[in-house]
Amino acid sequence: MLDKAAAVLSALEAGPATLAQLVAATHLARPTAHRLAVALEHHRLVARDMQGRFVLGPRLSELATAAGEDRLLAAANPVLAALRDHTGESAQLYRRQGELRICVAAAERPIGLRDSIPVGATLTMLAGSAAQVLLAWEEPDRLHRGLQGAKFTATLLSGVRRRGWAQSVSEREVGVASVSAPVRAPSGRVIAAVSVSGPLERLTRQPGRLHAAAVVSAANKLSEVLRRTGE
Repeated sequence: MLDKAAAVLSALEAGPATLAQLVAATHLARPTAHRLAVALEHHRLVARDMQGRFVLGPRLSELATAAGEDRLLAAANPVLAALRDHTGESAQLYRRQGELRICVAAAERPIGLRDSIPVGATLTMLAGSAAQVLLAWEEPDRLHRGLQGAKFTATLLSGVRRRGWAQSVSEREVGVASVSAPVRAPSGRVIAAVSVSGPLERLTRQPGRLHAAAVVSAANKLSEVLRRTGE
């Protein structure tokens, strides 16, 4: 039965399918294909689209994200350390969890004034360049909900999507600036944000001019790691 369920999921990898198309693709009996598809739907491994066709379900991306977490974190520390050394600023990796973002990896400046955000710190999704990045590529309805109470606007997020990075100046904390860029799963979905942050005196009111290229490069390196390891 597991082999037959796997055949249904493999068939849906090509795109949405009606029951008749599933039967043709899997060579399963119609009642068997229907029973399996409905059972998989119950476990969110399969879902239905607006036309009622079967499609791959949200649970698969959740499992893929969990499987990729360790690979992402293993790759993050050297990439963040290199970003810190290149920019001279603290570097962080954030992931979204509900209405918060969590710092899951960081490389701090060893000396001098620094914007210290420890691993495990939870920050708001309503302010800061990492929050902008984690929200900018969301589905329209989720993006709209995320903007409620935010210190940034839909127009600003449109600019983030266009240029591929975000900056903030005294948005989350007065006197602190940051630059962030998206880390993407092989599917293209944004799953994390790489950031550098520091005092306004060093990063200026246009921190992207100073560090956007380096931050985008670091984020792309992590996206490439996930592509190579097949998250």
